[in-house]
Amino acid sequence: MGNKHLLFFLFFFLGSLFLLGLIIEGPESALKGFLYIQTHPARLINDYIETAGMGGAMVNAALVGAMGFALIALTKVILSGPTFAAVMTMTGFGLFGKTPLNILPIILGVYLAALLVKKRMKDYLIIALFGTALGPLVSALAWELGFQPWIALPLALLGGLVTGFFLPPIAVSMLHLHQGYNLYNMGLSCGFFGLFAAAIIRGFGHQYQGQMSWYQGDSLFLTLMIPVLSLIMIIWAFIAGGGKTLKRFWEIQKIPGRLPSDFIDMVSTGGAFLNSGLVGLIASTYLWLIGASFNGPVIGGLLTIMGFAAFGTTLKNSWPVATGVVAATLATGNSLNAPGPVLAFIFGTTLGPLAGEFGIPVGLAAGVIHFLMVMQTGAWSGGMNLYNNGFAGGLTAALIVSVIQWYRTNRAQF
Repeated sequence: MGNKHLLFFLFFFLGSLFLLGLIIEGPESALKGFLYIQTHPARLINDYIETAGMGGAMVNAALVGAMGFALIALTKVILSGPTFAAVMTMTGFGLFGKTPLNILPIILGVYLAALLVKKRMKDYLIIALFGTALGPLVSALAWELGFQPWIALPLALLGGLVTGFFLPPIAVSMLHLHQGYNLYNMGLSCGFFGLFAAAIIRGFGHQYQGQMSWYQGDSLFLTLMIPVLSLIMIIWAFIAGGGKTLKRFWEIQKIPGRLPSDFIDMVSTGGAFLNSGLVGLIASTYLWLIGASFNGPVIGGLLTIMGFAAFGTTLKNSWPVATGVVAATLATGNSLNAPGPVLAFIFGTTLGPLAGEFGIPVGLAAGVIHFLMVMQTGAWSGGMNLYNNGFAGGLTAALIVSVIQWYRTNRAQF
C-alpha cells in the first residue's frame, strides 16, 4: 500500500477508535449500539451517538473506515491524498449515516460498472469509497418503506447495486460541471442521483418525515477527541517529514487546491499531516468558542476536512469560505451553533479551491452562496445524500466558475 506513515497512522487511528468504542461504555453496550445502528434510519441528520451511544457509534465508524481501508488494500492502490481523505471521510460519516450494511451494496454496484466497461476496480476505487454517501438510500429501502423483510431486503440490495452502477458516469459528468473547484465531487454526484431516487420513492406514495437526531450532551471526551487527534497528527508530521516539515507545509499553502491536488504526492507526507492537524485544531477551537455540540455529525465533519487537508483543503484557501459562511449565518439571523450553520462552516471548505484560485473576495462570496444553498438542498433528496454540502458546493462552484469564465472570455475580446 506504499506510504508507511499513512499506513501506520490509519492502523493506529482505526484501531484506537474501535478499542475506545469498546471501552468507553463497555463491550456489551457497544455491541448492542452497533447492532441497533444497522437497522436504524440513516438519512440526514441521524447522530448515532444520540441514538445508539458513544460506544456503538465509534465501533460502527471504525468498521466503516476499516472497510474502505481493506478495499484499498485489496485493489492494491497506493495510499495517498485521495485514499487518505476517503478513509477519514468514511470513518467520520460512520458516526452519522454510514454502516457496513448500507455501504456494501453501493461498492458492489460500482464493481459491476467496472466489469461492464472492462475496467479494474482500482480505476473506480475513489468513486466507490465516496459513493457510499448514498448509504441512507439503502437503509431507507430496507427499513423505512414498510415492506415485509423478504421484499425490503432484496429491494435494498438492488437499490444499492443500481446506485453504485450509475455513479461512475455521473461522477465524470459532475466533475466537468464545476471543473474541480468543488472538492466533494461525489457529493454533487450523489445529490444528483438522489434527486431521481427520492422522486421515484415519493412517486410511489412514500412521504419522508422530517427527522433530527443531534447529541447535545456535555462530554469532555468528545470535546477533546479531535484536538487530541490533531496534536497527534502534528507530531506525526514531524516524524514523517523531519526538519523540512514546516517548509513543506508552507509550500502546500501556495497550492490553490483544485481537484486533483494530492498534497502527499505533490509535496510531502509530513507537510500534509501538519496541514491536516492544524486544520482540525483551528476548526475545533472555533466550534468550542461558539458553543457548538461535539457529536457524531460535528466530529465526522472534522475528520472529513482533516482527511481532505491532504487532498485540496488548506488553511489559506479555506478561511475565506468559512468566513463567508459565518457572515451569511449572522446576516440571516441564524445561530452560529445551530446544526445547519455548524455543518456549513465545516463542510463549506469544499469550496476552498475557489479562494485558492481566484482570491479572497471570491472565497467570501462562495461561502455566502454556499450557506444559502445548503440550507435548502438537503430536503431535495430526502436526506439520502450524506454529502449534502458537497451537493450545494458543486452547484455553487458551477455558478461562480461559469460567471468568472464568461467574464474573462468576453473581456479578452475588447
